[in-house]
Amino acid sequence: MSAKEARMRGEVRRLLLEHVRPHRRALAVGGVLGFAGTATGLAQPLAAKWVMDSVGARGPVWGPVVVLAGLVVLGAVAAGAGTYLLERTAAGVVRAARGQLVTRIVRLRVDALDRPGDLISRVTSDTTLLSSAATQAVVNSANALVMLIGGIVMMAVLDPILLGISGAVLVLALGAASLVMTRISRAQEGVQRAVGDIGAALERVLGAFRTVKASVAEDRETSKLRAAVDEAWRFETSTAKWNSVARGSAGIAVQLAFLVVLGTGGARVAAGDLGVSSLVAFLLYLFNLSQPISTLVQSATEFQSGVAAVRRMREVQQMPAEAVAAAASTVEPASRPPAGASFRNVSFGYRADPVIHDVSFEIPPGGVTAFVGESGAGKTTLFSLLERFYEPTSGTISIDGRDVADWPLTELRGQIGYVEQDAPVLAGSLRDNICYSAPGATEEELWQALAKTRLTDFVTGLPAGLDTEVGHRGTTLSGGQRQRIAIARALLRRPRILLMDEATSQLDAANELALRETVTEVARTATVIMIAHRLSTVMDADRIIVLERGRVRAQGRHAQLLRGDSLYRELAGAQLLAG
Repeated sequence: MSAKEARMRGEVRRLLLEHVRPHRRALAVGGVLGFAGTATGLAQPLAAKWVMDSVGARGPVWGPVVVLAGLVVLGAVAAGAGTYLLERTAAGVVRAARGQLVTRIVRLRVDALDRPGDLISRVTSDTTLLSSAATQAVVNSANALVMLIGGIVMMAVLDPILLGISGAVLVLALGAASLVMTRISRAQEGVQRAVGDIGAALERVLGAFRTVKASVAEDRETSKLRAAVDEAWRFETSTAKWNSVARGSAGIAVQLAFLVVLGTGGARVAAGDLGVSSLVAFLLYLFNLSQPISTLVQSATEFQSGVAAVRRMREVQQMPAEAVAAAASTVEPASRPPAGASFRNVSFGYRADPVIHDVSFEIPPGGVTAFVGESGAGKTTLFSLLERFYEPTSGTISIDGRDVADWPLTELRGQIGYVEQDAPVLAGSLRDNICYSAPGATEEELWQALAKTRLTDFVTGLPAGLDTEVGHRGTTLSGGQRQRIAIARALLRRPRILLMDEATSQLDAANELALRETVTEVARTATVIMIAHRLSTVMDADRIIVLERGRVRAQGRHAQLLRGDSLYRELAGAQLLAG
């Protein structure tokens, strides 16, 4: 067995075991109903022969007609009920698969999330293909196989010679159809990947929509998106081509067999070797074979799509994810003391690019610690390491003397409030955004956080107050408002450590001064760690750590560093603070 065949069998096994087996009872009931419909379909040509024989013998025909009509009605009802049950089961398969994917995606590590649009495509598009393969393809192909075998048996009873002739034609034509299945699989996987590329490209544009507009880059971005759309179209065209070859071969096989049997059977009827009613029944069975053959071909193509979908879903399951978090600490937020942090010989790099080099420093509990340095010095990376968005290449990071690697993630991050540099705001209401990190906060605590961040007048001036919708990514808010909302969100959870990455970059002078007063107040109950390019926000810090190219260059207070470190003096001079 080749490696490719082994991989394909493995994907098929995963498709059946992971997605079909949990629904085996519903599939069995649907299969029984479908089989009932199939059985009535097999009996209908014999009932038709009975009607013709009764007419030829000038006997009563009401009995055979009633039986034939009953078979038709029973078959339709059974087939309809079976179809409903299968489609309901298919929805269950999609639900389970999407549930697994979204759970995994939310738990992915930060460094694994580089193509969000493609991941969205796997949740929305690939799972839909999986449903057809896991239910319709499996059950329908089983029923079609039963109907095919049953039809062949009945045809053998009616006339073995005509069966041999028609069988030879069918085998030759269907053999050609089976050769294109691997091409269908490759083309369908290409379609799914191309659709993922479209999602990734579109997410890139929508994520920087204002920048695209301001740069008059619509035509360039449209060209890139159209290229991704054209790539998907090429794969879809290839899939359609090979699907039409497979289905066309099946249709031609039945038609050729029908014509050959009609000519041969007519000659046998003329010679007296075969009755007319038997020829008509044989032709009805042969004509009815077109449905199970078409179903088998369609099921095979859907199964190929399902295998490709399973492969792409499997890739998500293999992406690096964080461990499932344990329960958060039950300590009351108001009673938690500030936490200290330490970095000891910590190094880290994104892929092969080193960013942090053997960094060591101590941050005692309480007070304000500020990181300063040129862009790219590694300041934000230190925050990401403390939150365990990334793991250090070497060295240890501790909070209260406990290695962060030993903390359950929920408990670790429950100690920390994080105000990011770009101050993200989620679609929803102001209340949803501010309470996002502390959904159990009281109304009093919420308004206290608003007061500390000088948002009270802004909120009370809105028609819907805290229930005002902020739009996609907070497009209805100014940069300063988004920043203050992010700060209020972090303060509301009363963290032991408050990380603030450029938290004042979009604030005016009055709000910046107010925030500095808030930080001074928060520093009494939490350890505040700030990143700032505006040195006005760190002049009163208890300690300042100067970073240069991923290394700790100097530590001290503002006046001390002005005298003793040239880089800090240069940064301070650029902000007109040296005097």
